[in-house]
Amino acid sequence: MGAKTWMLVYANTKVADALKGAPQLNRDATLRLATKLFPKDKLELVGDGDLSYTCPPDDEVHLGCFPGVSILAAKEFGIDYPSKLPDRFISEGAHDAIYLHAMHSVVDWLAFAQWINGELVRSLSLSPDRGILQDKGRRFPFEEPFWSGQHPAAEDEDGAYPLPFHPLELGEVALKEFFGYQLEGFIDPLPSLVPESIPLLKYKRRSRWKFW
Repeated sequence: MGAKTWMLVYANTKVADALKGAPQLNRDATLRLATKLFPKDKLELVGDGDLSYTCPPDDEVHLGCFPGVSILAAKEFGIDYPSKLPDRFISEGAHDAIYLHAMHSVVDWLAFAQWINGELVRSLSLSPDRGILQDKGRRFPFEEPFWSGQHPAAEDEDGAYPLPFHPLELGEVALKEFFGYQLEGFIDPLPSLVPESIPLLKYKRRSRWKFW
């Protein structure tokens, strides 16, 4: 698997339903949100991206504001402990739900979290090398088959895999449950969102401070 994400989604409706209807990207709202959440950066629009690529380099941020849903991808969301997400991202606006999704295929790491009305209700972070870093809140129903052994990971080069399932497989299911799409692995045959159809704006991040 080569999928990577580090993204945050604000939602006042079901994300998958909002995105399936080919919503119009609000460019003005997207710039306002970017400027508000990344005040230390001078942002320069450098092009268009889409939802299939939400792992931008450290000097970029990718965003998109749509009716009822806002999507952000930036280095700040690739964190080992989702519960430590900076407060400015949680307190931004009035949102029914906030989702964090991050995974990195090179180290088989996955993290996701959900806040409801600003309160953390679930946070998970794990990798085979470091084990379970965080496991807070009640597990989502889509997680249970993984924890109960229904999706065991194959043995690796050193023998038994150190976790009861492969984090990236759970990460793909979380993408489908939260947002209605998948990137890799077994793709659900039911109609799903095509992430390439959802546009995002790409901004270069430059420091506002000059050092003489």
